[in-house]
Amino acid sequence: MPFKTLDFKSALITGGGGGIGLAIAEYFVAQGKSVIICGRTESKLQDASKQLHNCPYYVLDTGNISAIPAFIKKITDAHPELDCLVNNAGVQRPLNVNEMSAEEFTQKADQEIAINIQGPMHLAVGLLPHFRTKSGAVIMNVSSVLGFIPTSVINPVYNGTKAWVHFWSMNLRTQLEQAASSGGPTIRVIEIAPPSVGTDLHRERKDPNDNKKDKNPSALSVEEFMDDVVKAWKEDRDVIGAGPSQKVVERWYGEFGADYDKAAGKK
Repeated sequence: MPFKTLDFKSALITGGGGGIGLAIAEYFVAQGKSVIICGRTESKLQDASKQLHNCPYYVLDTGNISAIPAFIKKITDAHPELDCLVNNAGVQRPLNVNEMSAEEFTQKADQEIAINIQGPMHLAVGLLPHFRTKSGAVIMNVSSVLGFIPTSVINPVYNGTKAWVHFWSMNLRTQLEQAASSGGPTIRVIEIAPPSVGTDLHRERKDPNDNKKDKNPSALSVEEFMDDVVKAWKEDRDVIGAGPSQKVVERWYGEFGADYDKAAGKK
């Protein structure tokens, strides 16, 4: 039987202390999966852990990539059953070259790149040796609709990092599919591309609530977002949108999907 998205037993969720990460963790726990959450703020992790039947939690800044190898050894030793990574942690910062000094812009941009790109890459690649000991495993990468169309002009670095997550997920999926076709284990790569969702992602904006429904009618609540994601998980989709972002995903793959499949050697 092919290894399906929800066939894993134990998931590590970055940014699991709130928002989308916590909602994903709650769904997994409800399905009988074990979860491990990590994030930067211990108080949030403690509160989330209590909501998740006292699941294990670890303090980790995914942008501090020098800490990731020791973290991977620690969690795989403590949780050898781990067979799913959800790269959810991310930051979004309003950055404007016309209003900020070069020093301020690049300092904030570098941190955003470290958290949104380097952290997910180091975690996924670092966990591959462990995942290859399993009959199957799953890597879920949370990108964004802004990685397909960068319509939020005040977030130029965020948009670029999420475009990277999108393209990297495509190539990582293809490489791991090629390994599986040669007899290696099945390691699924799932991309989740949220639209605007009512979380605290916009906390650094002038109006941190502009992604809530009362300010943005096209935004989804976390519950609406999860309804669409769960449906897609059950349908075993590799690339998942929700609400308005699903249409963007379909448009992108409708235009460029065949070109990519040809380059990847798919029939």
